[in-house]
Amino acid sequence: MTIGTSVKRIEDPRLIQGKGQYVGDIKLPGQYEAVIIRSPHAHANILRINIEKAKNHPEVFMVMTGQDLPEGLSPIPMRLAPNEALTKALQYPLAKDKVRYVGEPVVMIVAISRYVAEDAADLIDIVYEPLAAITDVHKSIQPETDLLHPEIGSNDLFIIHSKKGNIEEQLEKCPYVLEEDLYVQRHSGIPMETRGLLAVVGEDKRLTVYGPTKVVHFNHQILARLLKKDPKDIRFIETDVGGGFGPRGEFYPEDYLIPYAALQLGRPVKWIEDRLEHMKATNHSREQKHHVKVGFDGKGRIHALKDEIFVDTGAYIRTHGVTVPVLTQGMFAGPYDIEALEFITHVVATNKTPTGTYRGPGRFEGTFVRERIIDIVAKKLSLDPTVVRERNLIQPEQMPYSNGISALGQEVEYDSGDYPGILETARKAMDWEKFKHKKIQAAKEGKIIGMGFAMFVEKSGLGPWEFCEVEFLENGELICKTGLADIGQGVKTALAQICSEQLGIPYSKVSVIHGDTDVVEKGNGSFATRGTVVGGSAAWYASEALKRKIVKAASERFSLQADDLDIKDQWIINVSNQQNVCPLEDILTECRKQGVQLHEKYTFSIDHMSYPYGIHATEVAIDPETGKVKIEKYYIAYDVGRAINPLLVHGQLVGGMAQGLGGAIYEELKYDEAGQLVTGSFMDYLLPSSMEVPEIDIEILENSPSPLNPLGVKGAGEGGTVAVAPAVANAIINALDHYPIHITSLPIRPEQIRDAIKKGLVKNEEERI
Repeated sequence: MTIGTSVKRIEDPRLIQGKGQYVGDIKLPGQYEAVIIRSPHAHANILRINIEKAKNHPEVFMVMTGQDLPEGLSPIPMRLAPNEALTKALQYPLAKDKVRYVGEPVVMIVAISRYVAEDAADLIDIVYEPLAAITDVHKSIQPETDLLHPEIGSNDLFIIHSKKGNIEEQLEKCPYVLEEDLYVQRHSGIPMETRGLLAVVGEDKRLTVYGPTKVVHFNHQILARLLKKDPKDIRFIETDVGGGFGPRGEFYPEDYLIPYAALQLGRPVKWIEDRLEHMKATNHSREQKHHVKVGFDGKGRIHALKDEIFVDTGAYIRTHGVTVPVLTQGMFAGPYDIEALEFITHVVATNKTPTGTYRGPGRFEGTFVRERIIDIVAKKLSLDPTVVRERNLIQPEQMPYSNGISALGQEVEYDSGDYPGILETARKAMDWEKFKHKKIQAAKEGKIIGMGFAMFVEKSGLGPWEFCEVEFLENGELICKTGLADIGQGVKTALAQICSEQLGIPYSKVSVIHGDTDVVEKGNGSFATRGTVVGGSAAWYASEALKRKIVKAASERFSLQADDLDIKDQWIINVSNQQNVCPLEDILTECRKQGVQLHEKYTFSIDHMSYPYGIHATEVAIDPETGKVKIEKYYIAYDVGRAINPLLVHGQLVGGMAQGLGGAIYEELKYDEAGQLVTGSFMDYLLPSSMEVPEIDIEILENSPSPLNPLGVKGAGEGGTVAVAPAVANAIINALDHYPIHITSLPIRPEQIRDAIKKGLVKNEEERI
């Protein structure tokens, strides 16, 4: 058996020996290099651009402004959740008359080298007329504020309204109603390797682009459309990448500019993003303000929840459209059965970098808000917060359960799950019943400790389809071509295991090919935790079809029923007595002699997502002098339906938790009032390192396989991230439950904790927030 075993990653030997090939590693003869001049202003009119000095430089071969863009060029379209109403807020590859965020591309320079291109950038004189910057969503939607996209008529670009039940009636019935304002800050994926592209035109006039990732085939089609070329005249080749996490791989302005330059010049053109560009120009994410109104009874049962959300989407609508705010609404209720829900989300334009998805988009934000609300309700009623959770959970017998809200074109209907069971598992693992005594003992020793829980439901397996093609080569190796992309998640290993399981060969004999539009027929790519669910199912069925072909040949040769035969350990076996019939190799040879084609294709379609679920819990210790939070213990239980490779799932959860920890207490892309990014380097944008990320106790559960795919898998890409912030926040609040502190925003700063401790213990219950 291969599925379910923690085999080592196929990908790693090559990468850890330094044999990976990143786009920056590729150097072609006659290669030019490009740099992008970006706006230093958050909001300004472009009065004039003087490029003559740069154009006259002998080693500069192209200087391109927004006025040089081809006539009739379309803006960069939405990939997900496209909406006609938002098309007037899309971005062109270069700014034309106005800039709307610091870092917006204004001029592209192509020169003999990057050094020359950067020197030439100093020769270009751009005259701006600065305008007032809009950096706050509430200010942005005031009537007197300038419009960023006048054709839309409002900076409140789009309003999403979802409703279940009669919210006002339920709120009126509830004996307790509370309102809270909560905020999740702007931050992003920050991969180790920044973005880059290398485009070259061959002697056959075909354009080849190295460096596309994540959604290779989709971006291939977009580029062909923008360049008005036949897709057959363009080839995309995916390279190794230093992480994806959501921001990488979308279609950015440079994804048009660099191939366009290569076509115009007939020479290879390379562009590699530097770290400051990445911080300023690559998609940001997360920033949301919530105003929550929740109605509940004396037992902590929540009957109504209303949330008005303001999403700072930045200056333009990028390729994700309104995917993030849609997912915030659809997944907000999490594992809880709430009778009445209402969400009103404002997608608001500001003079900040445009936003997109980042690991757990919409769920990181919504989970923080919801799980803090649960603890706030518990505190209000002086109840155990885990009991409040328990009293509101969807029960296993309610599955499949629709939460009444739609997301990504489908109503959110959880396919399976035991939410009370996983809560109880976590309570036992954390020894929650005894923690109150432990906390008292710690206090006697002058220590401040606390424990917090946060539950979540994730989504995975976004369709509509994925493609796989498998073929046995004469050397016995199986080639598996997939439409997925490899952005570090171990897709090669997972697919190799799936093919191995079906075809009875070692997973090490499977070569997975991806990300080459000339080699892989089609694909939708790797995002939304869809790889194993959708791409894995395609590999499962393609391999199954190939197995049927092989078994049929064996049955004919040995006059046995095909239903009685299988492949195991590279042998054809008789299922009934588990006896070997003949080596697999012999049947493959026989098939070739008979002209049987040993390859199959399969396109797996799925019309509904799966919903893994889990819980985070942490014990923290607070330094009363500095406010520093030390994570003493961190625990994650996650039901993924079925783990193809538990080691891969474990790695996903550890990496995800590290990113969630960054969002909880370290990372923030912060702007000043002029719209300048003031955290544009690692000197001031703090990332958790190995010193800050604790050991994590992980329980991978397979209690509720998904009925929606043949593997029963639910995906594991984002569950490690989404519940870190509320678990940490709830633990801090639990630790400081006798101090005046109320955490409603991220990141949680030590000065906030220190200040609360300095104020001293509250004197009565009324002072407790």
